[in-house]
Amino acid sequence: MCDLPGVGKKISFETAEEHKIVIIVHHSGKRDLYFFQELDEDDADFFLSLNPEETRELGAQLLGATYQPVDDEKMQIFQKQLVMEWIKLKPESPFVNKQIAESRIRSHTGASIIAVMQGDDMSVSPDVDFVLEAGDTVMVAGKRDQIRRFEALASGKTDREEKGEGEV
Repeated sequence: MCDLPGVGKKISFETAEEHKIVIIVHHSGKRDLYFFQELDEDDADFFLSLNPEETRELGAQLLGATYQPVDDEKMQIFQKQLVMEWIKLKPESPFVNKQIAESRIRSHTGASIIAVMQGDDMSVSPDVDFVLEAGDTVMVAGKRDQIRRFEALASGKTDREEKGEGEV
């Protein structure tokens, strides 16, 4: 960091990919960002000027204020647990001719509906008042056991039949 008399401060750093970023912080709060592909370049490849509000927003995003990425190890565990499956609803399914909210799919199975195909029409993230019909193909997400419960009910089996207890 160095002083720029009458302007503010200059901050320079080098990235892991050996690019250079220079930030000029003006006394007014404005920030000028200069991006250099090569460390020894004198002319910036890209320039961006931010007002104080934009600077705070960018800083918050870079610090992860609104989104924290999952590290690779946690993501691998997550991917092993999360399953997404397309499942067709049979006419005998208790979900048929009911709104998603009314059928209480999450409370019965733990799975979540991501999308529904009705004929050639796809509804992504359908509303809770969306009516499921026989023959719909539903994309559900959840853990393997939740998907199995949804699949059993989508095919018309009751919870008790799924557990081998006979009909309700």
